[in-house]
Amino acid sequence: MSDLLLKIRGLKIEGRSDETWLPIINGVDLDLHKGEVLGLIGESGAGKSTIGLAGMGFTRDGVRISDGSVEFDGIDLVNASAETKRKLLGTRIAYVAQSAAASFNPAHKLIDQHTEAPVQHGVMSRSESAADAVELYRRLRLPNPEEIGFRYPHQVSGGQLQRAMTAMAMSCRPDLIIFDEPTTALDVTTQIEVLAAIRDIVEQFDTAAIYITHDLAVVAQMADRIKVLLKGDEVEEAETREMLSHPKEDYTKSLWAVREFKRPQKRVVASGAVPVVSVRKVTAAYGPVKVLRNVSFDIHEGRTVAVVGESGSGKSTAARCITGLLPPLVGSIMVDGVEMPADYRKRSKDQLRQVQMIYQMADTALNPRKTIGEIIGRPVQFYMGLRGRDRRRRVEQLLDEIELPADQYFDRLPSELSGGQKQRIGIARALAAEPRFIICDEVTSALDQLVAEGILKLLARLQDELKLSYMFITHDLATVRSIADEVVVMKEGQVIEQGPKDEMFRPPHHAYTDLLLSSVPEMDPDWLTNLLAERGVDNIGDAAVDKMG
Repeated sequence: MSDLLLKIRGLKIEGRSDETWLPIINGVDLDLHKGEVLGLIGESGAGKSTIGLAGMGFTRDGVRISDGSVEFDGIDLVNASAETKRKLLGTRIAYVAQSAAASFNPAHKLIDQHTEAPVQHGVMSRSESAADAVELYRRLRLPNPEEIGFRYPHQVSGGQLQRAMTAMAMSCRPDLIIFDEPTTALDVTTQIEVLAAIRDIVEQFDTAAIYITHDLAVVAQMADRIKVLLKGDEVEEAETREMLSHPKEDYTKSLWAVREFKRPQKRVVASGAVPVVSVRKVTAAYGPVKVLRNVSFDIHEGRTVAVVGESGSGKSTAARCITGLLPPLVGSIMVDGVEMPADYRKRSKDQLRQVQMIYQMADTALNPRKTIGEIIGRPVQFYMGLRGRDRRRRVEQLLDEIELPADQYFDRLPSELSGGQKQRIGIARALAAEPRFIICDEVTSALDQLVAEGILKLLARLQDELKLSYMFITHDLATVRSIADEVVVMKEGQVIEQGPKDEMFRPPHHAYTDLLLSSVPEMDPDWLTNLLAERGVDNIGDAAVDKMG
């Protein structure tokens, strides 16, 4: 009996544009055996997620399978009935989406959403599934595994939510899991734990997986084989070690190349210069739980300060205090030497204008029912008072600044844009207020390397032209090396180390900073195994990475 689990032949997929069907996938073949992990890589728009969804017999709205076959364990998924697919999805086939924030129901607790599939499909009782959820939460290194399931999605961090979704996909112990960028939102230390846990569960339960990612170092740790895609075509496929050491095609070699963009650190600011933004001894809490403790740092004109740390370290909470969304219990926020009202509702329109934000997930940050012109035009009208032709002219200027031609993008909806293009719209919306300071919250984490580099270059150019100051929240230390002037390292709500970038990347480091630096994946298939061994982890599934203090 063959162990071939998923067989795709001659897959062609089309997407509707007005009344025309345009090709997305151009005759791709794919074989996946039981217990095997296949990595799908390629830049944004390559067709990775589309193929992954097709492996479940599913296509998005406005997309259709026009030719070819998809067989799961001998079942024809292209022609299968809705009832057949319903019985398979969630039980034998599971999916872990890239954006957990957009995938969970905000009105229900995590544990209720976790237990839904096992109960409905008769796999487990409600109590058995809830107990199993706690065990999966523990294996995926979620904090307070016995309690976190009783929170709502908005009450946990993005990285925690992504792990909760991974646990939910594993709830019925499926034969096949489609992982669509499952560690995108995770910091480097948490990523190690999740990758180790995923790898262990896949091995233990002989689960097959398609692992979709733009992070080549991550796929090197996870995949047995790698398939490279470009604009709907297969470029090449090989065993992971062979692909990493001897890629055949020029396109694959270009993906393997180290990105060149690295902005030199600007000179240290003169003593006595007034910061654009100053966070002074801020302590903040969510209810009774203190999440920031005596946090202080400055950001000067034309400078980029990268704030790094694990999920839950307080990075985004500090941003919420600066914007006035979370008034501090103690401490102050200064802008150009003037103390800002703690609550954004008490700030003037001009004070609100000075501090803007670009969000991590452009998918959830842009109104899907508004055109690009309307999305950017709203802050233009609100802050600048422009209407009619003047408003349109300013929106066109902003689109030109982010390198998206107005005649092509003004009337489009967000759903018609790629991930990188959506993030550029987020940048234009922030620029519409003509701010002094912009918070960039993980703005490149969901983007492939080529697109992310374009966004970083754009932000650097705009900073020089407009004398902008950035707070760059990130867990990607390669991004820090590329764009930062100074680095602030946070852990458990406190600043444990800060200074100029060039000094921060030279030893000796604080032990926690050293942990972060050593946790950045490398393009070596043995890197994760060796690192876990160095840290004394014998069982991958019990990857209790030591959080050094």
